[in-house]
Amino acid sequence: MSISEIAKHISPSATLKLNETAAILRAKGEPVIHLGGGEPKSKPPIDALVAAGGMLQSGEIRYTPPDGVPSLKKAIIRYTEEFYDRMVEPGNVMASSGAKQSLMCILQAILNPQEEVIFPAPYWVSYPEMVKLVGAIPVPVTPEDGTFHPRLHDIEKKVTSYTKAVIINSPNNPSGVMYSKEFIAEIVEFCEKRGIYLLLDDIYHRLVFGDAKPINAWEFAKDKTENSKLVIINGVSKQYAMTGFRIGWAVANKELIRVATDIQSHQTSGPSALLQHAATAALSGLQSCVESLRLTLENNSRIMVQKLKAFDGIHITPPNGTFYCFPDFSVYGKDSVKVSKFLLDKVLVVTVPGVEFGMEGFLRLSTCGAIKDITEGIERMKWALDPNSPDELYIGELKLVRDWA
Repeated sequence: MSISEIAKHISPSATLKLNETAAILRAKGEPVIHLGGGEPKSKPPIDALVAAGGMLQSGEIRYTPPDGVPSLKKAIIRYTEEFYDRMVEPGNVMASSGAKQSLMCILQAILNPQEEVIFPAPYWVSYPEMVKLVGAIPVPVTPEDGTFHPRLHDIEKKVTSYTKAVIINSPNNPSGVMYSKEFIAEIVEFCEKRGIYLLLDDIYHRLVFGDAKPINAWEFAKDKTENSKLVIINGVSKQYAMTGFRIGWAVANKELIRVATDIQSHQTSGPSALLQHAATAALSGLQSCVESLRLTLENNSRIMVQKLKAFDGIHITPPNGTFYCFPDFSVYGKDSVKVSKFLLDKVLVVTVPGVEFGMEGFLRLSTCGAIKDITEGIERMKWALDPNSPDELYIGELKLVRDWA
């Protein structure tokens, strides 16, 4: 069968593949613990559910404008004013079927083949593949100091005449690290001076721990006109635990939004009327659910870090936000795919190999689940990896025996 050159070089989403693996094991009745997922287990806001139910009962679920219904765009405008202190108009907003689609349409609107997009490592698994889908070249940047905190110096060295955009995701998936205010200010100034698009994937920006506050990149922008190349990507999936609703958005200059909307109009048309209605209600309703989720994730993260400290030789950077932890397991094996597969085969714990995020030797662990799953999952992992562990482990009535060195 003949397929395109682009398609030949696109890898499947590792995280979605692992979700499928966990679902198959559970369907078979296996006592699997999924520490690889990026999906909050809390319920969506009641306002969203009531709104969706009411619209379903009305039966009036029709086509929508390709850039989103007016009510959702108004809610996004209010959100942008509240969290970014920036007044925008409907023409600056495009709603999509998820933040991923918003980002994809923006990339298609700005990139030509062989142009380059820079992003710090570790990075979300989809960034390189999305860039390649446009025929452009992904350029990951690994901080030279060995941390998860990018430095402008590291990024500057990767900039060429082909560089068209930089993607910044903070708090970061998979590390949970929140980039400093100083770095955000520097990258905004740098991109403005170089005429480079700055795409800010802010999907986790309210899920930060302790006294940290979301960092507003627009605060540092000198160009606040319609010539600005600063783009904000966000959505309801993470902060409102509405992953299956698939509603996200982009906020940018009007011309870029117009072009991205034209692209989206030929891909999927407008997002679902029903799901936009629910997202509008979530954005406009009581916000206590976001704070409740944030506190739960902060507590889960603290417990996970404590449990991981029982391992010998692993390095942990405590997360500042999101629902991920990204410890270095290279002391147990340099090949993160092999370590992850070993843990799944031996103790039925799903993790995501760090190589998928651009950093070998690490594993991404999720703090989305129940405390019981986190503690038991980490205990199973330690039993499997620690050579001083006892010979046997019981998972319910299932008896596991260490038959490896």
